Amino acid sequence: MRDILSDLEQDNLLSDPDPVRRAQIQMKAPLIKRFYASVDVIDTPEGFVIHLDGKPVRTPAKSVMLLPTRKAAQLVADEFAAQGDHVLPETMPVMRLVNTALDGVATDTQAVLEDIQRFASCDMVFYRADAPSTLVERQAVTWDPVLDWAREVLGARFILAEGVMHVEQPRESIASVGRHLRQREDPLKLAALHLMTSLTGSALIALAIEFGEIDPDTGWRAAHVDEDWNIEQWGEDFEASERRRLRRIELQSAVDLLQALAED
Repeated sequence: MRDILSDLEQDNLLSDPDPVRRAQIQMKAPLIKRFYASVDVIDTPEGFVIHLDGKPVRTPAKSVMLLPTRKAAQLVADEFAAQGDHVLPETMPVMRLVNTALDGVATDTQAVLEDIQRFASCDMVFYRADAPSTLVERQAVTWDPVLDWAREVLGARFILAEGVMHVEQPRESIASVGRHLRQREDPLKLAALHLMTSLTGSALIALAIEFGEIDPDTGWRAAHVDEDWNIEQWGEDFEASERRRLRRIELQSAVDLLQALAED
């Protein structure tokens, strides 16, 4: 449920039933040369628009990319301004996320909200190792504060389990997460939260970052407790390390967008 977009220009609007996945498929595009010199953020009665040489940026679905705050628009403008001889969407994570929100999430916010709730019903932080003791302790120290926050702020109590066998969580706890999410049904916020959830493997970690209970670095470490422990035992694979580095950039783009949406 992440990455890039673009079969919209081929009129393949229903290429995937999932709105986020559909938007991402639609974002795939050939390499293009940089075709603009100036990048500006323009204030309009409807919101803020990014202009390239005086023309508004449009999403793959051909809608004007309209953002509610200047800071959010500036994030995208800065990515356009930073491009070299070619426009490389893979170096523009905020732009990709905004396209996902406007072309995908906005068409069915309920489906995206429900997907985050599904993560919460089998969240990574519920499933604990039974050995070795060092990993057991590290999971507890790192994940228990997230569960404490969920209990105190969301009113959601969850059941822990050892191993990977599914454990049914209380319906009222999942409903509490849903109520919290429904306060964030704006497509841009919901897209950012969904991306954070997908990248961390944990709806609760993503929500704790969004709430400001933990910072992104702490959340990222929490999402990789098991992986980091394995690296300490067996060493690190270069390709896996590079994938992780790129995913961390994507997480930061989602956090930056959420902060920009809240600050104007």
